[in-house]
Amino acid sequence: MHRLGNSKNYWNVSEELADLSRSDPKPLVTVTLPALPQRITLDLAKTAIVIIDMQNDFCSPGGWLDSIGVNTAPLLAPAKPLQRLLPALREQGVPVLWVNWGNREDRMNLSPSVLHVYNPDGVSHGIGSPLPDTGSKVLEQGSWGAALIDRMVPEPGDIRVDKYRISGFWDTPLDSILRNLDVKTLLFAGVNLDQCVMHTLQDAVCLGYDAILLEDCCATSSPAYCTEAALYNIKQCYGFVAGSEDLLQACTRKERDEVI
Repeated sequence: MHRLGNSKNYWNVSEELADLSRSDPKPLVTVTLPALPQRITLDLAKTAIVIIDMQNDFCSPGGWLDSIGVNTAPLLAPAKPLQRLLPALREQGVPVLWVNWGNREDRMNLSPSVLHVYNPDGVSHGIGSPLPDTGSKVLEQGSWGAALIDRMVPEPGDIRVDKYRISGFWDTPLDSILRNLDVKTLLFAGVNLDQCVMHTLQDAVCLGYDAILLEDCCATSSPAYCTEAALYNIKQCYGFVAGSEDLLQACTRKERDEVI
């Protein structure tokens, strides 16, 4: 028999038989950790982490936000906790998805309302415009600005998804990829918390996924009240807010128990 599919969703086939039973199912890999509005237990075998917009145009000196006078230093804050957490998640088989702006060169799928956000007067450096100092085209697929920051190094098994809206689900294969991985629960990280992270999380919940925001793995360049409102609404309407250190400790305990 030969396997068709990925490690979480597959058939076994031969010339005579197609086995659709998805035999040898993954056992539950449950961990429990503190969160708000209440503690949560989740199955890591059906969990993925979605990391949004940890890319040069938003977070790095010389990127698009830096070029328009935004202090990008706070947007690097998620890097350190993610560097600690991701190896533990990968060890438990949790898929890591990097969801960054990566627009088409011709911008043919972008409406004026999307373009206006980044170029409100029509003459600024908006999506696809070359930055004056580096020539990198703003948020364009393949550009330096669309690449992950140096502190975030993907592993070969990680998954990259280009997005073209504030939400990572519109006009992208993100939902198809997650369903093909048989994922039910999503951990959210990245920037900006109150914009692209928040809207991707909202769409995830509307699509039927569980949502857990990792608060210390998120940041924003917006005023503090935007963070307060986003956290309030996530706890009130959409899901849960947790910390990466609690999740890391839960994963470490799980790994230690498996060894014993």
